[in-house]
Amino acid sequence: MTSKILCPTDGSDHATIGVILSAEVAKATGGHLTICVVNIAHGGVRGPTISHWKSEEVARLLADAEALAKKEGAKDVGTVEVVAREAAPAIIAYAEQNGYTHIVMGTGDKRGLQRLVLGSVASEVATRAHCTVTIAR
Repeated sequence: MTSKILCPTDGSDHATIGVILSAEVAKATGGHLTICVVNIAHGGVRGPTISHWKSEEVARLLADAEALAKKEGAKDVGTVEVVAREAAPAIIAYAEQNGYTHIVMGTGDKRGLQRLVLGSVASEVATRAHCTVTIAR
């Protein structure tokens, strides 16, 4: 049963497709939807830790995604920023630690060598998550 849905976003067109689908799932099931931004932390070993996005950028990404989800019919929508070194493990850990039953996320169109070299956050989440994962294109 889908009762808690997690939707990671980075504001890209691919992630926006995930937000729309996650809102549709939340609307259809009456589930709670949380929009998540993973703010990648860089550095920190011998210097300061620097986040990929500034606080204002994270707030804008979350507000835009929340507004879109509500426009698409999701009623119970929350947002969260997760700071981590890598996106996929952060999404998986957050979902498991907080009892999410479904992860819905967008993905780019990576094929062949690009897919091998760059990897895919969506692929790793789908492979390792404890719950149902829906990948939107």
